[in-house]
This record gives sequence, C-alpha cells and structure tokens, in this order.
Amino acid sequence: MLNHLTTWLCLSSACLAAGLSQPEANAYIKEATEKQKQTLTKERQADFDNKKIELDGKTLPYAFLKYGEEPEGGHSLYISMHGGGSAPPAVNDRQWQNQIRLYKPKEGYYLAPRAATNTWNLWHEAHIDPMFDRIIENFVALKGVNPNKVYLTGYSAGGDGTYQLAPRMADRWAAAAMMAGHPNEAQPDNLYNLPFFIQCGGKDAAYDRNKIAAEWGKKLDALAAKHPGAYPHKTIIYPELGHWMDGKDAVAIPWMASKTRSPWPQHIVWFQDDVTVQRFYWLENPNPQKGQKVTANVSGQTITLDTKNIPSLTLRLSDQLVDLDKELIVKSADDKELFRGKVQRDKKSIDKSLKQRFDPTTVATAELTVTF
Repeated sequence: MLNHLTTWLCLSSACLAAGLSQPEANAYIKEATEKQKQTLTKERQADFDNKKIELDGKTLPYAFLKYGEEPEGGHSLYISMHGGGSAPPAVNDRQWQNQIRLYKPKEGYYLAPRAATNTWNLWHEAHIDPMFDRIIENFVALKGVNPNKVYLTGYSAGGDGTYQLAPRMADRWAAAAMMAGHPNEAQPDNLYNLPFFIQCGGKDAAYDRNKIAAEWGKKLDALAAKHPGAYPHKTIIYPELGHWMDGKDAVAIPWMASKTRSPWPQHIVWFQDDVTVQRFYWLENPNPQKGQKVTANVSGQTITLDTKNIPSLTLRLSDQLVDLDKELIVKSADDKELFRGKVQRDKKSIDKSLKQRFDPTTVATAELTVTF
C-alpha cells in the first residue's frame, strides 16, 4: 500500500518539480535504453543486412569477423581502416580486402570499413565521424557490444585516419593504434584519457612518416610527464623495417584489448580541429568552431572550466561524475563563479542523451548550461 501511495504522491507537481531521485533516474535510464534499443533495431536492421552505412549521399561498406566467446558486458569492437587513398577504386578495394584479415583479436567483432571516397584524406573527411558513430551505435544496440570496449586502428592511409580520428572521437574509443601513417595537422591534446599506440618502420621515409611518428611519441612523452597519469601511450619505431612492418604491428591488438574506456573522466581536454563536434565526454558545445579549446576538471563537487573563445557550454551531468543530491559549484579558471546550486535529474536529459548517442554508459541525467 505504501508503494502505491508513494507512486501517487510522485505524480504531484511538487514531486515532479523536485526532479528525479537517483534510483528513479537509474530506473528510467533502463526503461529509455530498452525503448531506444527497440527503435534502433527496427531502423538500423538494413545497415546490418546490407553491411554498409549510407549517409548524406555517401556509402561506406564494411565487412566484419567475430572472434571468441562473448565476455560479461558484451563483445569488443575493433574498427580497422585500410590504406590506399588517392588512387583508383580498385587499389583501395584491394587494400580493404587485405585489411579484413590483417589483425585477429582473441575476442570481439573485427570490422574493416571500405572508405566512402578515393581521396588522399579518405579516413578523415567530415563524413567519417558520423558514419563511425552510426557503426558503433548499431553494434551496441543490435549486437550487444560493450561501448567501453571499442577500439580504432588503421594502416598507412588508415594510420593517417587514426592520428585524426583518435583525438576527434577520443570519447568513443577505449584505445587507438596508429600504424605507418601521417598526422597532417592533427594535434594530440584530446588524448588525455585515451591510450594511444604508435608504430612505424624506421625506414618508412615517405612523407617523413618515420620521423613524425618518433616526434609524436616524444610529444606524448612530454605531455605525460607534464600531466602524471594522463596521456597513456606507447611508441615503437622498427629501425630495420620500411612501410610494411612484417606483421610486428599486430602487438597493438592485445595491448588495446587490455584497455577499457572510462566514460566519465574527471579531467578533459577538448580541442576543436578542422572537423568540429558538438559533444565530447560530458561536455556539449552547440556551436563549435575550429580552434576552440576547453580544459575541464572535476574535484569533489567543483567543476573548473578553462576555455578559449567559447561563449557557453552545456555540462552533461551524472552521479557518476558528481553527487547531484548535493550543491554543485562551477567556476572559470580565473576563479569566477559561474554556478552554485543543485541541478535536478530529469527524464528530458536522459532521453536527449540516448537519442544523441546510443551509449547507455554515458547517459546524462541532468544538464547545466553556463556562459562565460
């Protein structure tokens, strides 16, 4: 009788105004997740049947192989990008076919996409991010993949893509491994929480791949020294090898497999590259611009934001990040108080999170927008 009375009371305006309790929010996440999963299963089945992603007039076919028994929490997912680039389609087709069986994890879905274009930058054009987002969503919703065990790798032009997409989509990956690629203008800032493995042949001199791979390794060494516990990485330059590393690069697969994503990190560095994104970990920027940068840090119930050229940010909050039953303080790097008070959990934030991205482990139960 008491439970029925409590339920009735929580339909009153006073209870609704107070927001959801943590148990109520958790229950609604479970309910909303199942509902969204059913919706995606219906809407995305064609993606699986046809093994391709179609988006904005472009088509990205893929092939995948399944390895091992499913562990608790779901299978892993490896996205492995082929080489080639600015070449006739037949060349890139051959590179794709080679990539399909290049690496063999002990467990998980190993997926090799065929680039949607035949351009030099085939893996870091702007359409790739949403296409990969869709692949991840599909495998989480339809195949039960663990969203905290999703990995990125690529060889040659695929290595170019890894340099670019690992930072741009750092909040999606548990780890990333770059093989024999070139970063172009990519920057490592966003790799604060992302394990990143660099491998290149010491004689791979085309485009200075060997030199730049070593330089990136040193950059990450310096960042890790400056920020203890952050920028986890590994670098191997094989002095006797050229562009083809004779399969030695496969050591990156078990290295990645040992890593698990932390979906609610206490510290974030978010730099907007030439391809901008609106959401990164627990931050959202509705109007991202190239060159914008924010460093966000959580200490107890205080969130500190150090921003560059950003007028406002939305904080995607959860009890996995802060205690939403307690007062929250948000301040700028110069100690200006931007917010002080409680932020209520609500169903709208949960629904928005799941519709933005089907990732049950990163669902925000509350939102707060602050201006600078």
